[in-house]
Amino acid sequence: MNDMASEGTAVATACLARARALIPLLAAAAPRIEAASALPTDVLDAMHAAGMFRLLLPRSVGGYELPPSAYVRCIEAIAMGDASAAWCVNQASGCSMAAAYVAPAVAREVWGDLRAVLAWGQGPGARAVRTDGGWRVTGTWSFASGSRHATWLGALTPCFHEDGTPVRHPDGRAWDRTMLFPRHLATIDGDVWQVMGLKGTGSDTFSITDLFIDDAHALTRESADERREPGLLYRYQAMQLYAGGFSCVALGAARGLLDAVVALMRGKTQAWATDALRDNNAVQSILGYSDAALKAARAGLLTVLDDVWLDVSAAGTISIENRVAIRQATTFAIHTARDVAFHVFHEAGSTAIFADRPFERRLRDISSVAQHLQGRRTHFEVVGLHMLGGSPNLRWL
Repeated sequence: MNDMASEGTAVATACLARARALIPLLAAAAPRIEAASALPTDVLDAMHAAGMFRLLLPRSVGGYELPPSAYVRCIEAIAMGDASAAWCVNQASGCSMAAAYVAPAVAREVWGDLRAVLAWGQGPGARAVRTDGGWRVTGTWSFASGSRHATWLGALTPCFHEDGTPVRHPDGRAWDRTMLFPRHLATIDGDVWQVMGLKGTGSDTFSITDLFIDDAHALTRESADERREPGLLYRYQAMQLYAGGFSCVALGAARGLLDAVVALMRGKTQAWATDALRDNNAVQSILGYSDAALKAARAGLLTVLDDVWLDVSAAGTISIENRVAIRQATTFAIHTARDVAFHVFHEAGSTAIFADRPFERRLRDISSVAQHLQGRRTHFEVVGLHMLGGSPNLRWL
């Protein structure tokens, strides 16, 4: 192993150790995280001190620039403590890859503060109109996970000429830019985040009206023409890191739920029964199978991520085959985690339904991960289409 590879391994190992060290704090804080629909100050202090929001940030801006398989292990560990915290880290980390596509001075402006976090969301109907030196931007963006502790916001926006006609690529596709601006310039609506699970992500809606964004703070994500960072990580699109991370939110939360059920089963006897549940053959089988299922889904995901990393190292780009493989492994991991969660939750009996225990919150969080676009069952159709020689929609890869 050369010196650079050895250093990268040491950095990844240290990041994972710090992520794992957060588990007890996050598990204890989980009820407060959910009640506040946000990460409390003490939790944020610990996560920032551990560098958890800088895992995919370029080294040139003070980040760790972790390879995907090392990165998702950190997300999994955080999710074993609290799924909302892990979701926020994964969302912010994917956003931080935007630092590879802006001038170094802008990257330092946005991420120079060690507590910097960028959040963004979906904004159908938004508009960016060309003006001298930049854009006048108006719109509303939703599902902005982590926006309550964010320092900057990003707004993916269709672009228009001054005369109102759409700006288009040479092939006729609409041209979108992501506009970066300080959070305090937006109006935040936090009343919309009334949800079943992942409550602590505080995925609010934000709006801006006729806000001027100069060209330096506007970028086209994953544009090879605008990419400024040479690192292999930035040959990926953020979608692959989002998929890997969110699948490990599900895997980590499911592992936390399974571990809690195992601990319960060791000492519980059902009402009106005399035998301890640990001696029940059905319980033994379900727990043994669930453990194997989580391990298999996790191992498959990590193998795919490692194989793709080798391919990208050799080719300098991520292929459609690579993207399909990641989509398949991540979707399968999410569905496996959800299925395991339902099975082991049931075995915990009535103990599991009380809000002061960790079971029902984890079940709701995992169910919410599976409802996200990353968990869509139709992703398997995309994989099957590719296997049969068809041309899948690259948007979902």
